[in-house]
Amino acid sequence: MSFVPDGFEPPLRLAAEGLELEPLGPQHNEGDYAAWTSSIDHIRATPGFPDGDWPRPMTPEENRNDLERHAADFAARRGFTYTVLDDGRIVGCVYIYPLRDGSAGAQVSSWITANRAGLDSPLRAAVRAWLSDAWPFERVDYDG
Repeated sequence: MSFVPDGFEPPLRLAAEGLELEPLGPQHNEGDYAAWTSSIDHIRATPGFPDGDWPRPMTPEENRNDLERHAADFAARRGFTYTVLDDGRIVGCVYIYPLRDGSAGAQVSSWITANRAGLDSPLRAAVRAWLSDAWPFERVDYDG
């Protein structure tokens, strides 16, 4: 079973609560790297990141490779990662991937930088509504 139906076109943008989401790719490397490296402890305290595997120290080049992997997953429809922008500045990410247990549906997690932590709840609410309205998943596990 495919992660998303063959005819489904994943949204390329979400604008809600003053935030914008767009597919994450290597063009976001500098801003993405600055965002998460400034907020490692905050991200690790966010629901969905409790195991301490990420964020982990890496170089900007390793980060670019990670963003290229996320972009390849998006193109192949294996998973969908979005950068979160606030007034054009990267302040977080949203990850939409298959459920960890292999059943039909999506596992979703997100993070916001420590200095914009107040956007976490509005982001989660907007993403939950978006997943319900624009995505084909019957089951969504959104950490937290």
